[in-house]
Amino acid sequence: MDKDLIPKRTFVQKYHVKGLVGTFIFLLLLWGSAVMTGVNWGEFFTNLDQFFDLLSRMAHPAWDYTNIVIQPILETIQMALIGTTIGTLIAIPFSILAARNLIKNAVVRGIIRFILNLVRTLPDLLLAALFVAIVGIGSTAGVWTLAVFSFGMISKLFYETIETIDDGPLEALRAAGANNVQVVVFAVVPQVLNSFVSYFLYTFEINVRASTVLGYLGAGGIGVYLQRSLSSFRYDQTAVIVIAILLIVIVIDSVSNSLRERLQ
Repeated sequence: MDKDLIPKRTFVQKYHVKGLVGTFIFLLLLWGSAVMTGVNWGEFFTNLDQFFDLLSRMAHPAWDYTNIVIQPILETIQMALIGTTIGTLIAIPFSILAARNLIKNAVVRGIIRFILNLVRTLPDLLLAALFVAIVGIGSTAGVWTLAVFSFGMISKLFYETIETIDDGPLEALRAAGANNVQVVVFAVVPQVLNSFVSYFLYTFEINVRASTVLGYLGAGGIGVYLQRSLSSFRYDQTAVIVIAILLIVIVIDSVSNSLRERLQ
């Protein structure tokens, strides 16, 4: 083989300089972050026996506690479902207005994206505290917290998905005289429906787990019982709650995969 036909690599390509430099910078940032935040790696391994002690206490779940957590678990699922649905319905028009290939006005698009960034900036625990102060302790505060959280998250996922679609159908409908609503219904929705369903179920799964934490602030759901079991050091009851949440997540993931296969 003629060596002249083989493309010559530069020094940077031959010795993978970019990759090595990038790896070195990443490790340097990792080390600097650990130093600045005071992370003590040795302390984790020194107290590792406490972790195994906790697992041993949870290894024998109090199965008689199952009847007590069924109703809070159902309430948690209902909170997550309602909150995710409300957030998704509000997110759809906002995601359309934020998509670069649908909205050409940079000012309108910039304002919408600023609102979405502002919503995503608010932590879910802060939202829970605000809604508990507004509507009081209970599942209503949890629903509105999850709705706002879902709105911020799903909006970003939706408009990024819309921006990756094929522009051919959009241009064809516009050339045929279709209005904006018809373009969205007949050109955008068919291309993004699978992703939308997947993101909805993914957010629903996240909200089921998040609602357990919101219970610590009085936002209802299984989180209240999780707090009680941990505060009273009843780790056998905590194990039952964790297992119940795990089963719910597995079911949601199975349903999500089944729906994606049917929509393809």
